Amino acid sequence: MLFADEELSQQVASVIAQIRKRNATVSVAESLTGGLLAAAFVAVPGVSDIFCGGAVTYTNEMKIKVLGVDSELLACGGAVQAEVAAQMASGIAKLYGTEFAIATTGVAGPGASAGKAAGTVFIGVKTPDAVTVCEYHFSGDRQQVRMQSVAAAISLIFTEIVSK
Repeated sequence: MLFADEELSQQVASVIAQIRKRNATVSVAESLTGGLLAAAFVAVPGVSDIFCGGAVTYTNEMKIKVLGVDSELLACGGAVQAEVAAQMASGIAKLYGTEFAIATTGVAGPGASAGKAAGTVFIGVKTPDAVTVCEYHFSGDRQQVRMQSVAAAISLIFTEIVSK
């Protein structure tokens, strides 16, 4: 098992079941999580019927080129902001043609970046009806912030799917 956290694995399985129940698909766009979110999905056997793929767009250039994030938005406020997470989620959903999408952007640490404290994270979730973005402030080292971001992303999409 990729993730030692059994609760996280169960949450991922629940998200997959909810998406499958809707005959829908999901994709992910990642920055600070660097592929961990996609890995959480593909750790579940049989997920290929609902998980279409993802993109790790670590640089602003790739956020623009791959996901269609507004270059002026990135130039003005940097990658760590709510609207960037929203555009990343919408961009990956469009790229893969999925009904659901999750995006992560933030500062994993160890120090601040572009005026944002380490642990500042924005997670965007696109559903067929809307895009929701939540801001988080995690603590811990770089890996802990990244893992907390994955757990928060899974929790957020589950909440968005179940509430719709």
